[in-house]
Amino acid sequence: MSDIADAAKRILLGRPMRSEHLGHTLLPKRIALPIFASDALSSVAYAPDEILLTLGIAGLAASTVSLWAGLGVVFVLVVVVLSYRQNVHAYPSGGGDYEVATTNLGAPAGLSVASALMVDYVLTVAVSISSAAQYASSAIPALRGHEALAAVAAVVILALMNLRGVRESGTVFAVPTYLFMCLIGIMAVVGGIRYFTGHLPMAESHDFSVLPQAGFDQGLMGFAGVFLFARAFASGCAALTGVEAISNGVPAFRKPKSRNAATTLALLGSISAGMVISILLLAQATGVKYVEDPATQLTLNGAPPPGTYTQHPTIGQLAAAVFQGFPIAFYAISAVTGVILVLAANTAFNGFPVLGSILARDGYLPRQLHTRGDRLAFSNGIITLAVAAVVLIVAFDAQVTRLIQLYIVGVFVSFTLSQLGMVRHWTRELKRQPDPAARSHMLRSRVINVIGFCCTGLVLIIVLITKFVHGAYIAILAMAVLYLTMLAIHKHYDRVRDELSLDDVAAARALPSRVHAIVLVSKIHKPTMRALAYARASRPSLLEAVTVGVDPAEVQELTAQWESLELPVPLRVLDSPFREISRPILKYVRSVRRDSPRDLVVVYIPEYVVGHWWEQLLHNQSALRLKGRLLFTPGVVVASVPWQLASTQGQTGLEDESYVQGRLQRF
Repeated sequence: MSDIADAAKRILLGRPMRSEHLGHTLLPKRIALPIFASDALSSVAYAPDEILLTLGIAGLAASTVSLWAGLGVVFVLVVVVLSYRQNVHAYPSGGGDYEVATTNLGAPAGLSVASALMVDYVLTVAVSISSAAQYASSAIPALRGHEALAAVAAVVILALMNLRGVRESGTVFAVPTYLFMCLIGIMAVVGGIRYFTGHLPMAESHDFSVLPQAGFDQGLMGFAGVFLFARAFASGCAALTGVEAISNGVPAFRKPKSRNAATTLALLGSISAGMVISILLLAQATGVKYVEDPATQLTLNGAPPPGTYTQHPTIGQLAAAVFQGFPIAFYAISAVTGVILVLAANTAFNGFPVLGSILARDGYLPRQLHTRGDRLAFSNGIITLAVAAVVLIVAFDAQVTRLIQLYIVGVFVSFTLSQLGMVRHWTRELKRQPDPAARSHMLRSRVINVIGFCCTGLVLIIVLITKFVHGAYIAILAMAVLYLTMLAIHKHYDRVRDELSLDDVAAARALPSRVHAIVLVSKIHKPTMRALAYARASRPSLLEAVTVGVDPAEVQELTAQWESLELPVPLRVLDSPFREISRPILKYVRSVRRDSPRDLVVVYIPEYVVGHWWEQLLHNQSALRLKGRLLFTPGVVVASVPWQLASTQGQTGLEDESYVQGRLQRF
């Protein structure tokens, strides 16, 4: 069974990689871009949708200002990219926003950033995969109603790809990411040419009218209109997610790491900004209508939409209009958009495990998250992220509109605190730097980070105000719970470290005065004899065998056999009038400890090692219960003496002596 499991693991994940091969997994810029920037690049698939959907609440006229909301998003994107270029140069170790905030603002700020980022990474996977499932269902009618199941399957596949290693997954993901960029670029160019030549067809939703909801009969007038526009802008700021992942992933770049990371950031910002504006321009030119509930918000000549009408996402409508008469291009864009939305989650699968590893190293998360797997990836972090994302997808039924309300709160918390930390960083460095040229560079960098802090702080306020009652409070609550959990883990590790530290008193008592060995005997057979041999080989100060007298006849037979073998170990029989096994042994062991507190008591327990799961139900049950109780007894060491039954042959792995090229070979 273990051989089959190992073979399946090798097929899914590939051969294990040695630790010294870690340098071979470093990424060139052409691979780093699709890995770290796929989240932000793919946001063009749902950020424009969310802007149009939110403005649709105020009716048809409100959608005409969607471009202004998009321009606001692009401005903040440019500022954040410029700001983070300073981050990757100043802090290239991979700690990202967490390291910046911790170093410059203190541990509470760093932990706030970490909790915000980890929640946002989970939401990135849930939102991206759910959006991909929605796109897939619009192209494949058979998937309609099964979006959540398709999204869960996509998360599992993506997790498996990342478990194979960062570089390998990046190579696989590069082709669809670059294909997505090319196809969106071609659509923008073709759409622009057809618009200026007067041959651009209208979108399938062009003839519909959008009914304003109650309170928005006058469009975006008054305070309610300003609030709605701010909410649309906040939803569009989902396009900024993924920028912080590059600052966390600087160690994964090839040398010069900081320069390559900064270049990738610049490419990310330029391409994302161009895509968002192009799609919103085409959406206005083709008259795209996109609302939350088409049946109640759309009308056609005063009547509800036909029952056969299915609302497609914005990019789908644009592709159908721009490439009218050329359906291959439409299907290609729809397919690659769905794929890129799945791959967008890959940004989180690279950022979350690295951040989790750093937090585990600092004692804020379980230390298992700091361990690399067979393929030199942080496997435990990848699995944790996948499980959390699946829970969210199932809980919200893969509905992007519901999930998006929880989104981007965390990332703007990290943006804001990171930029404030960078301002303090440059202020501190300026006091130490006498060189005028270097000071001039630092002053420019500080100005950029001040602007970044002001912009991201303003967006954070807008996001909190406009999205709090729509679901953002859930994300904030999750951040608070994670923050307190990490604090509790850190306190636990500190408490255990203090408890285990070797002070003068502990050093004096490190060695026991004597060792009292006890071998538990149920019957005289090979496992018992092996346990006695091991106990004698350890040369204890005192050695005795102990059995529990449940049945007088069996005890008499055991005693007679013991004496006939002339074993050089005394046998003690513990009385058990109520036929219990564990209680008399525990009582005796504790009495030994009470009589000689400085003695070490070692209890040897013979155990069967079985080859089949069902055999475990038939053996070792009393031993397991007793072992569990003894482990909680101070000054007692439990030694399991294994005896392999015949059923374990070929399953222990002891026949194999070396690991060559990923396979076990016999000498």
